[in-house]
Amino acid sequence: IKVTDYSSSSEESESSDEEEEEEEDGDNEAQDGTVPVSGIPRIMPTSAPDAGERYSKEFGVGQGGVCEGPLSSDLYRNPSTDGTLIIRELSRGTGTKSSFAPFVDPRVFQTSPSGSEEESSSAVIFTSEMLRQEEAKLNEVRKISVVNVNPTNIRPHSDTPEIRKYKKRFNSEILCAALWGVNLLVGTENGLMLLDRSGQGKVYNLISRRRFHQMDVLEGLNILVTISGKKNKLRVYYLSWLKNRFLHNDPEGEKKQGWTTVGDLEGCVHYKVVKYERIKFLVIALKNAVEIYAWAPKPYHKFMAFKFFTDLQHRPLLVDLTVEEGQRLKVIYGSNTGFHVIDVDSGTVHDIYVPSHIQGNVTPHALIILPKTEGMEMLVCYEDEGVYVNTYGRITKDIVLQWGEMPTSVAYIHSSQIMGWGEKAIEIRSVETGHLDGVFMHKRAQRLKFLCERNDKVFFASVRSGGSSQVFFMTLNRNSMMNW
Repeated sequence: IKVTDYSSSSEESESSDEEEEEEEDGDNEAQDGTVPVSGIPRIMPTSAPDAGERYSKEFGVGQGGVCEGPLSSDLYRNPSTDGTLIIRELSRGTGTKSSFAPFVDPRVFQTSPSGSEEESSSAVIFTSEMLRQEEAKLNEVRKISVVNVNPTNIRPHSDTPEIRKYKKRFNSEILCAALWGVNLLVGTENGLMLLDRSGQGKVYNLISRRRFHQMDVLEGLNILVTISGKKNKLRVYYLSWLKNRFLHNDPEGEKKQGWTTVGDLEGCVHYKVVKYERIKFLVIALKNAVEIYAWAPKPYHKFMAFKFFTDLQHRPLLVDLTVEEGQRLKVIYGSNTGFHVIDVDSGTVHDIYVPSHIQGNVTPHALIILPKTEGMEMLVCYEDEGVYVNTYGRITKDIVLQWGEMPTSVAYIHSSQIMGWGEKAIEIRSVETGHLDGVFMHKRAQRLKFLCERNDKVFFASVRSGGSSQVFFMTLNRNSMMNW
């Protein structure tokens, strides 16, 4: 597994780290302007009964497991001890550049990695009992998919997930990105840029002095949908106009206005483009309101108003649209209180999940409508947890997804996995069970932001203490995950 030597959050060590990175980058730079992220991890056993406690004390996080049982407050305070996998950092040896340690299956190791014979024998007893209980549990319900990690049969590096980064450092914070063909449109605090992934990683400046908060490329419609500007307007740019901004092959075209607004919307918080049959819907979260637009083809060639819901009790922060059983349209949205649903036909609003065990405001991270559920079941992620509910507010799985730490970004990856970016690690989990599939530990604590993904390529950005950002990407697929 090739893992991270991410940028430091410490100002004192930043300069020396940058010099080291520059030297490495020069040696390992590929023709596309990327370099591999250094560091090969070793695998540590987790059979010792106090491993989770040591991890908690060192890093301030618990075991990254799946909680099963009644949805009570005790459940949230006590993460899983059911044999799901524990993360531990390795001490740095001479020449080691990474502090990443992956998870392991407890069944691989039958003895404690260190300590007296008495400690070893207790670890064996503990492991055996844990495995017996796990096997019984698996035979009964088969809710958890256990990943076997065999340190004696590690695949070549080319068959494992790899993280690479682009050498280009952006001077302002990267807020969003979207793939345009093979290339990457990058939205920052100060403008829109194109990262040429088909060439040598060159960056073209397209729009200056405008903040880009969110964006999506719809190539079939020749548009880039954005929330941008000081007033967070919903502005749509024409891709043909943007293309001319760096090719300069149509001087007359450059003089034309290359964008239009969706309605007169300002103060947009979040949007989601949803395709249903031949219709593309644009559902938008505003202050105390949700509006739905639908794409009207030529001669209109624009998004036109379809439905709107105002004076909502809870301010929407995340929004999505689902079609139940191919018939009923429902808006799902997350707020600082929990998660709610709006029936598009009747306009009625009700709660689908409000975490009563959390005092104060809730931070919603993601709304994931699960495949093969007729649009009726979803995983809702908030704080450091996630629960499975349906559109009628019923819990559908007796499972609570429990992240190892509070994530700053959560995203659904179309390999049926969900990823969480925290200050200490990137966690990869099964979207169906919440089970931990893999972990990338950072060398130093830092903030990461998910950007976009396509075909198992996942793009994200890091932010240094000085404000500069770099684009990272990892190639991730289910087969290689199972071979860690």
